[in-house]
Amino acid sequence: MKVRMFQWGLMLAAVLLFSGCSTFMKSDSDSSGEGASVSESGDASTSGASRGGIWQGSPLDNPDSPLYTKVIYFDFDVSDIRQESIPTLRAHAEYLMSNAGASITVEGHCDERGSREYNIGLGERRATAIKRFMEAEGVSSSQINTISYGEERPVDPGHGEAAWSMNRRGVLVY
Repeated sequence: MKVRMFQWGLMLAAVLLFSGCSTFMKSDSDSSGEGASVSESGDASTSGASRGGIWQGSPLDNPDSPLYTKVIYFDFDVSDIRQESIPTLRAHAEYLMSNAGASITVEGHCDERGSREYNIGLGERRATAIKRFMEAEGVSSSQINTISYGEERPVDPGHGEAAWSMNRRGVLVY
């Protein structure tokens, strides 16, 4: 008898767990752009998805927007901003200027080469380079914070050029 009750209890818990926590909801009237829904054809759309070609969510989350890119890569042992990163940084600067209540933290990161102290300094120079660029574009310095993680938070833990190039970065965190 106890085994049978235990089995029923497990089945009930599984049913409650899987039925109460659905990832997709069918909704024809959800115009808020929040949540996820499945269209009549069965295509899933996620928060902020395009409806009729117009993005409904935050421009920071729109994959077609330059604001979607929040990682700026650097060359080895330098804190100079690459030319290809300038349009992205300008877009973020424009966004911050038009949204006075918004702020960012610029994280400076390095690859594993060099001493811990050197990499903390290089990460700080990279974050500061991004901050100065944005200030030159007109962003208030009070909207930008900087922090250096040096080599402490690698994206790729590998020990070759491919990994190192991914770890030499500045990250814009809203």
